[in-house]
Amino acid sequence: MDQMTFSEAEYQTKKRKTRREIFLERMDKLIPWKPLEKKVARYYPKGQNGRPPYPLSAMLRVHCMQLFYNLSDPAMEDALYEIESMRRFAGLRLADRLPDETTILNFRHFLERHGLGKVLFKEVNKHLEKNGLMLREGSIVDATIISAPSSTKNSTGKRDPEMHQTKKGNEWHFGMKMHIGVDDTLGLIHSLETTAANVHDILPTGKLLHGEEQRVFGDAGYLGLQKRDEHKHRENVSWFIAKRPGTRKKLTANKLKAEKIKASVRAKVEHPFRYIKQVFGYSKVRYRGLAKNTNRLHLLAAFSNLLMGEKYVLA
Repeated sequence: MDQMTFSEAEYQTKKRKTRREIFLERMDKLIPWKPLEKKVARYYPKGQNGRPPYPLSAMLRVHCMQLFYNLSDPAMEDALYEIESMRRFAGLRLADRLPDETTILNFRHFLERHGLGKVLFKEVNKHLEKNGLMLREGSIVDATIISAPSSTKNSTGKRDPEMHQTKKGNEWHFGMKMHIGVDDTLGLIHSLETTAANVHDILPTGKLLHGEEQRVFGDAGYLGLQKRDEHKHRENVSWFIAKRPGTRKKLTANKLKAEKIKASVRAKVEHPFRYIKQVFGYSKVRYRGLAKNTNRLHLLAAFSNLLMGEKYVLA
C-alpha cells in the first residue's frame, strides 16, 4: 500500500467538513454510478495501444465535478491538485497520475461525440422512476434564455452563428433557449430541447410532451398550443394555459382564482431553472454551438432531478 501523503494525513485530522465536502457527499450518494458507468463503458477506449486510459469511474466523476462547479478544463486540473475533497470524490490520490486538462477535455469531447449526455439523463430518470418519482399524468412546459457572448472580438470576428438575439420585455438578449417539460407534481425534468433564442417557445413543444399526459400547463406564451397540428391527436388532454395580463384584468373573481391556481402549479417549472442557472452556475453558455451546450444541459438536468428528488430517493 502506498504511503499516506502529508496532505492526506492533515485532511483526516481536520475538525469540520466544508460546504464542498458536504455537497460532494450528497451527490456521491444520489448519483447511480454503476448504471451510468455501464452506459459509457461500451464506448470508452480500452487502451490497447500506448498508455492505458484513466479509469472510467474516475474520469466520469471528474467530469461531474467540472459541471457541479462550472470549471474550465485547466481549472479542473488545478482543483485536482489543490483540493483533497475533490480528489477523494474522484477516487484519486495526490501520488497517482492525475488527469491533466487535455485528458479532461478529451473525455468531454468523447461524451459529446457519442451523445452520452442525453443517454445519462435518461438513465438517471429511469433510476428515479424505479423509486416512484417520475409521474406522467401531467406536464408543465417552459423555456429560459441562456446568454452567449455577443462580442465579435474573437479569432473569427463573428458571433456564434447558432445563437441569436431576441427581445424579452424591453431588453434584448443574445444566446440560446432551453425548453423543458417537467412533471406537474414534483417538477422533475422529463424532456429537454434547445434552440436559438429567437425561436418561439411554442415550436418545440411536440418534443417536450411524452404522450401520456392528461393535463398540460404553460404560461401565456403557449396560448393556442392545443390548436397546432402536432397536438390535435391529444384529445384526452386538458390544457391549462395562462391568459395574457391584459385579459386577466377583466376576469371575474372566480376566474381569477382559477388563474392563480394554474400559476401555483406552473411555479414548479422554475425550480429546475434555479438549479441549472444558480446552483450549477450555467446562466451563460460555455461553448460555441448548440450541440455541446445541449450535452452539458442534459447532465445538469439529471443532477437537478436528483437534488429535487433527494428526500424521496434517500428515504
